[in-house]
Amino acid sequence: VQLQASGGGLVQPGGSLRLSCVASGSFDSINNMGWYLQAPGKQRELVAAVTSGGTTNYADSVKGRFTISRDNAKNTVYLQMNSLKPEDTAVYYCNAEVVRYLGKQYQFLYWGQGTLVTVSS
Repeated sequence: VQLQASGGGLVQPGGSLRLSCVASGSFDSINNMGWYLQAPGKQRELVAAVTSGGTTNYADSVKGRFTISRDNAKNTVYLQMNSLKPEDTAVYYCNAEVVRYLGKQYQFLYWGQGTLVTVSS
């Protein structure tokens, strides 16, 4: 299973970016999908997550500015980032809880490679 993240880049404060993350490979379904960020010298932290049913969860710092969504048919999770601030600058990672039925249900956590978001004037 591979997760391919894209959409990062350089944006001015107040601008917007949309991140995408596509899961590919052999699996039966995906439970939770999420986005995390890691700023230089800091630990990775949750930005937003979405369940297979569409229930979302956000870090307080991004509520009202970021929106997470997913397309189950495309095995893709998105992060729409609006009103970006310099403190949003970080490498953004996606993850997915992938399910395989091998006699019984197994769940595996996979991570994407990260995409850099830089918010600067």
